[in-house]
This record gives sequence, C-alpha cells and structure tokens, in this order.
Amino acid sequence: MTDVSAAAYLARITELVEQVADTQAEAVERAAELVARAVLAGGVVQAFGTGHSQATAMEIAGRAGGLIPTNRIALFDLVTYGGEDPESLIDPKTERDPSLAQRLYDNTPVEPADVFVIASNSGINGSIVGMAQVAKKNGHPVIAITSLDHSAQVESRHPSGQKLTDLADVVLDNGGPFGDAVLPLPGGGAVCAVSSITAALLAQLLTAEVVRRLIEAGETPPVYLSANVPGGDTHNDGLLRRYAGRIRRGG
Repeated sequence: MTDVSAAAYLARITELVEQVADTQAEAVERAAELVARAVLAGGVVQAFGTGHSQATAMEIAGRAGGLIPTNRIALFDLVTYGGEDPESLIDPKTERDPSLAQRLYDNTPVEPADVFVIASNSGINGSIVGMAQVAKKNGHPVIAITSLDHSAQVESRHPSGQKLTDLADVVLDNGGPFGDAVLPLPGGGAVCAVSSITAALLAQLLTAEVVRRLIEAGETPPVYLSANVPGGDTHNDGLLRRYAGRIRRGG
C-alpha cells in the first residue's frame, strides 16, 4: 500500500539529506574555493533563482548567519531598479524568457571579482540559462544548485539548447528526483517536494566551508547577526558599509 504520511516523508528526506551530504562534499569544497577567493578579492556573491528556487537565493543572500557580501538578483529587480512595467512580470512563465538575463545583469551592481550562484531545480529555463551565459561571458565563475536527475530528463527552453549544468564551473546536485516530489500517490503522480530542503542544505554547507577558508586566511568573516538580537543592527550596519552600493536588501 502507498505510504503517504509525515513519517514516510521524514524517512525519505532524511535519506536524501545524508545522500547529498555524502555525494556533494567534494563539489561543495570546490564551490567554496571559488566563493572564498571572490570574497577575499573584495567580490560579492550574486545569487539568482526563479520560482521556488528564489528561496535558495534567499538562503544565500541576506540572512542571519550568512555572508554579508551577498546580493540576491530577482526578476522584480527589473521593476524596482530598471523601471520596467510590473505587468510584464505577472505571467508565471516569465522565467522562461532568455532576454531577461542581460537586462537583469545590466541592472545589477556587478564587479569583476563577483561570483554567481544560480539555483534552478530543472536548470532549463531561459532566464536561468541566460544568466549563466551572461555571467560566464563577463568572466564570473558560476556555481549551479540543481537536480541532475530532473535536468537530464528534460529539454532546454533556451534557444542555445544549453542547460545550467553545461555552463557551471561547479554543479551542486540537490538530489531531487524528476518532478521533485517523493511520495507516490495511489492514482499516479507524487506529493511532497524535497529540493528546497536539500538546496538550503547545500547553501549552508557552502557557507560553512567559505567561512572556514576565510578564518584560515586570517580574515574575520563578514557574517550577519540576526537583526532580532541585541546589537545585531549595529554589527550588520558596520559591515554593510564596506559594500555600500554593491548589495541590495529589498523585499
């Protein structure tokens, strides 16, 4: 009998967390090397994701316990900073538009030392592939957080036919299955997705390894304190001044 329950999901996600931690350790090390090198050179981590992968970008950029030199690129930046019509982003399929990438890049305060972390479970949509292409064209290292299983089973939606995995310097596999959900339903299909959890795990593993490298290099890691603890704002504001004009902390 099909087991659709909290216990079944917990068992499956525990298995996947252990799998990701085990199989992605070497890739996390390589990604951390790229990020640490960028931060030590005065660079910023540019995090980008669309759809639910925006949550992964938020896990990297602008959260308590994370690195301060991080900036989240979002589709709505085209409205907030680029002056475009909000109506142009209402369509949920907007993320498939490859022309968005260059416009987003041009509206982002990017500098040569910056590194890009691009999150997409499928790794096939036009804006995702386009952003990786634009980043590579401008000499930035690209780290992908994606599902290798899902990406391998679908066609690219970018005119080039490329996928995120084709462009990344390092690929971090979130271990998610095709379709993301893991508990089979009696009538077909599945329920309960995993990629947000395993991608967040990869983001935090990456952060830990970057911070380790900064400490080993004799640097005090520029890390956020929670704004909801005493002294948090003062600590964060002091460090944010180092990166004035480089990182955005909008909604």
